Amino acid sequence: MAPTREVRAAFGNHTLRIYQAFPPELARRALDAQTFVKPFIRTRMTWIKPSFMWMMYRSGWGHKQGQEGILAIDISRAGFDWALANSCLSSFDPSVHESVQAWKALLATTPVRIQWDPERTVSLEPRPWRTIQLGLAG
Repeated sequence: MAPTREVRAAFGNHTLRIYQAFPPELARRALDAQTFVKPFIRTRMTWIKPSFMWMMYRSGWGHKQGQEGILAIDISRAGFDWALANSCLSSFDPSVHESVQAWKALLATTPVRIQWDPERTVSLEPRPWRTIQLGLAG
């Protein structure tokens, strides 16, 4: 039986694939330049998802306004590991945090948020495990 919470992603020795949804123009410019260019900004939190199915579910299969351009992005494994090491759950969990105050203190000092959301099948039915998404602070 698979663990309830496990990072499931396409990965190699040095990279891990994540997915993000963008407005079509931003996605098109990033594809053309093979990097993020304006109007992409880093001033707000952005959520990355290693699960393609979760990304497709959250973006309404690319039909939600502003989320029509789905990009597969290979990031460094070292960068992903850094994000995990510098993260905090986005909500209080008494099995992880000793108190709400301790969670809030951690939340205030970490640049990355973690959420565990139900993984989905192609027909959008929830699977019995959770999939990670990371919120990267601007």
